[in-house]
Amino acid sequence: MAPRGDAPATDSASRTLVLGVDGARRVVQCGPNAAAVIGRAPQELIGRLAADLVADEAKAELETLLEALAAGQERTAVLAVPRGDGGPSPDAVVTAQPMLGGETGAGPAGLLYVRVPLPPSERYQDPALMRRALMDDQLTRFGASLDLDQSARGLVDVVVPHYCNAASVLVLESLVAADEVHSESGAAVLRRIAVTSDDGNPAWGATFPVGEVLVFPEGTPYRQVMETAQPVHLPHIDADAAGDIGDKWRRRPAGDLLAGVSMVLLPMIARDTLLGFIACTRIPGFRKFDAYDVEIGMEFAARAAIVIDNARQFSRERSTALALQRSLLPLRLSAPSSVEVRHRYLPGSKLVEVGGDWYESIALPGARVALIVGDVAGHGVRAAVTMGRLRTALHTLANLELPPADALHVMHELMIELGEQEPHFATCVYAVYDATTGTIEIASAGHLPPLLAGPSGDTEYLTVPPAPPLGVAGGTAIESREFTVEDGSLFVIYTDGLVENRGRDIDDGLARLKGIFGPGAVDRPMEDLAKATLAGVYADQHRDDIAVLIARLRRIPEDRFVSWTLPADPAAVRRARGLVRTQLAEWDLEELDYTTELLASELITNALRYAPGPIELRLLFERTLVCEVLDRSAALPRLRRAEDDDENGRGLLVVSQLAHRWGTRRTAAGKVVWCEQTVPGIDPDPVDLDSAWPGESHHRE
Repeated sequence: MAPRGDAPATDSASRTLVLGVDGARRVVQCGPNAAAVIGRAPQELIGRLAADLVADEAKAELETLLEALAAGQERTAVLAVPRGDGGPSPDAVVTAQPMLGGETGAGPAGLLYVRVPLPPSERYQDPALMRRALMDDQLTRFGASLDLDQSARGLVDVVVPHYCNAASVLVLESLVAADEVHSESGAAVLRRIAVTSDDGNPAWGATFPVGEVLVFPEGTPYRQVMETAQPVHLPHIDADAAGDIGDKWRRRPAGDLLAGVSMVLLPMIARDTLLGFIACTRIPGFRKFDAYDVEIGMEFAARAAIVIDNARQFSRERSTALALQRSLLPLRLSAPSSVEVRHRYLPGSKLVEVGGDWYESIALPGARVALIVGDVAGHGVRAAVTMGRLRTALHTLANLELPPADALHVMHELMIELGEQEPHFATCVYAVYDATTGTIEIASAGHLPPLLAGPSGDTEYLTVPPAPPLGVAGGTAIESREFTVEDGSLFVIYTDGLVENRGRDIDDGLARLKGIFGPGAVDRPMEDLAKATLAGVYADQHRDDIAVLIARLRRIPEDRFVSWTLPADPAAVRRARGLVRTQLAEWDLEELDYTTELLASELITNALRYAPGPIELRLLFERTLVCEVLDRSAALPRLRRAEDDDENGRGLLVVSQLAHRWGTRRTAAGKVVWCEQTVPGIDPDPVDLDSAWPGESHHRE
């Protein structure tokens, strides 16, 4: 049976008979409504023992109630009270209440209150009771939610049983899809979002299933309410009319179910727009709907429409923010071949607006990777827009190969500038892992500490120099710290939604996360670890956004990169050509000999001309072939087009034409100029088949 709405006890559909009992436990007084309540005339009851009112199996319990009168106590019990007219014998709530003032020697006297439920035919007799049950606290109970489905379920649980036996809520499909809602004709596409009944008949849910999308046919009352936006009142639907509805709808079970019922369809109109309607049905044996019932129902439907419209607006704004946020999240994650990356992103629950969490994994030249997680304070569209701005800026800074601390400092200045128009701040952790040296450089701006789990079973939260969130003026400067990482370690960065919620302290959340990546974690599959981080968070109705990035950090094999130190001598160019040619032969890349030698020559020549001291040449063979030249000058070269009579200025132009891409980055000792070539037969940007696109992991458990 479908759940019932909760009505106050004083508003329950019942009748009460009051009986006076003397010390001998005989009925001495009787209310005039005895015939209506228990099917007996008052004259039949006066002078009889009170025990004669109840069934044999209830006499002992009634005796206990009557004994309480002697002690001056009030007692209540549910007893079977047979009707004198042979009708059904419902259970009655019997209360014994002591009274004072009886005649001397008569013993204590008391009152018996016998309350029985109304028969079905009289259930909806009292309009005041029905109006109070619909309008008082019930509307606020189901109207407190901004979730469309939850509001609709609360709505039908109020209508049934206080107004009808079965009810369903149908709304425009565009409303469910969070699109803009306009006035539509009777042929509008509707969706049924809630159904309930209290008569124990499962056919209601089977014939009118929740989630069904449909267009009602012409000639049916459902089409009429959509065309007129007026209530449709059908006091009695006979078998022929019900069969006609079923035939036009091509749904014969509907005709069978509606035969003999009384029905009213209540349109829900908010801001002059028809949102849908409530279908209310009373089955045979109950009082039929009349005009006054329609008036009460329309008053309820008008208020319900406001609740549905509020839920629609909330759903639309949340869907917009969620779509915006997902469009701003990365389409793919990249990393060196030795680094395995997994992520999880989970939007906030429906009771919490979309937030501004984001993540990044960006492969950098030289077998390096930038791992980033950030969180914009606040929720909604504005937070998502700010997140998009920061992510785009940070992605650009990563490709410019700024160190983590410098990149976050630029981001901080950007947030200060954005804050002049609208205050915002964000936390962010930025790490760069070098797969050739096994070191990771980390900078943090107000973010939670990264977690590092080593192959030996040691798990720790890394201590990074503290700094205020991005956009918060004052405080200390953003600094970075470098760590040496054991090969195969797990590096985890995350947002606060993962470790903190209303029911759990952040320290407990951090301890839980540390336990997940405890001993043996490095041997588990990455997908299992990603799933474990979100275990149990889906049921939290007040969950904030969650972003998690997990990286298994491994160094690339030592035979895949080599470096040489060359003197600041023009002869170094010729030596470099020989070294490059020999190394490419070992890697079976002879077909790249000529191009690589020419690129190395141009880069070394440029370093000899503009930088003092020795030069370092490095070749790295991963998915691509990278040639790097490190010198002692901090001045970054720039690409320019030389005139016909210029003797210089063509080296980087040659590099840009021959290489797949090229770039520069500053180091503590000077700078690195690099260029990258694609290797025949190797895809430079392979797709991870275990996680083809980040969106697949947004809701995956």
